[in-house]
Amino acid sequence: MKIAILPGDGIGTEIVEQAVRVLIALDLKLETETALVGGAAFEAHGHPLPESTLKLAQEADAILFGAVGDWKYDKLERALRPEQAILGLRKHLGLFANLRPALCYEQLTHASSLKPELVAGLDILIIRELTGDIYFGQPRGRRIASDGHFPGAEEAFDTMRYSRPEIERIAHVAFQAARKRSRKVTSVDKANVLETFQFWKDVVTEVHAQYPDVELQHMYVDNAAMQLVKAPKAFDVVVTGNMFGDILSDEAAMLTGSIGMLPSASLDKHNKGLYEPSHGSAPDIAGKGVANPLATILSAAMMLRYSLHQPAAADRIESAVRTVLTAGLRTPDIWSEGTHRVGTREMGDAVVAAVTGKTITKS
Repeated sequence: MKIAILPGDGIGTEIVEQAVRVLIALDLKLETETALVGGAAFEAHGHPLPESTLKLAQEADAILFGAVGDWKYDKLERALRPEQAILGLRKHLGLFANLRPALCYEQLTHASSLKPELVAGLDILIIRELTGDIYFGQPRGRRIASDGHFPGAEEAFDTMRYSRPEIERIAHVAFQAARKRSRKVTSVDKANVLETFQFWKDVVTEVHAQYPDVELQHMYVDNAAMQLVKAPKAFDVVVTGNMFGDILSDEAAMLTGSIGMLPSASLDKHNKGLYEPSHGSAPDIAGKGVANPLATILSAAMMLRYSLHQPAAADRIESAVRTVLTAGLRTPDIWSEGTHRVGTREMGDAVVAAVTGKTITKS
């Protein structure tokens, strides 16, 4: 089992290091190879996704990804910005299904910005279509307007588009996932305004006919955003497009206490995947040793479950995270009065100890 390790920028290197330590502690037959990506790759190779990094990702059984980006690269032309690395990997590897579980651990109900009774027991799976929509639609660019409200003015434009096969395959992923959970899917759209999402709604409804045992609910994205903070436990599986999924999954992350707790998997049709925390590179705290590595560690667990077919090892990691939280260890983003504040490395030490059955120490 070969894993491509792509730490990236900012806190990416710090949190991936801890996830790799946890994987090593499992004592599985894993081969790992590390490569530069994002801003670090641009500095070394002049491109955020060098051919050598892409080749490694294509040859590996799975990819463990940190985070990319830094404010200092914001003035680069768009094709050379660090974020293009992750978009390129999704495109070249056909990673169309993004699974983002939003799970509120019992130990963190008071870390959420919502009342504990609203989030206790929360377990949502957001499934985001990842290779279509306005992020990849063509044409896009800037031009001088020939019509509209201000003819002759400079304007920018992007194209929102979805094809039937793209919608059908992500709908199947959602309905199949729901069958393993509470058999309820909420499809999020903006069909009252956007033709693209009226089409989305129609196609999802057609696919639903193949899953009569699963309940389907349609919801406009603005209402979904409101309901996520009003009654989050009413959701089970949420399926939506690329842009809406990007926004809603970050909102759902805060229900769990911190985006530092939210792992994700981006899968192709064969379940080969790229696994990454849902947060960014956080350059403001990079190098300070305070970043929460749990989302990355939990992403490694998802990697073991979905791509490497090691469910028992995935269970060991997830159980270890619960053990560490029960022991009261907290990075600053999830710290509260009465718990023990630790840094990135100390949290990694604790999860490694829990995975190997050793006593968790509080330094």
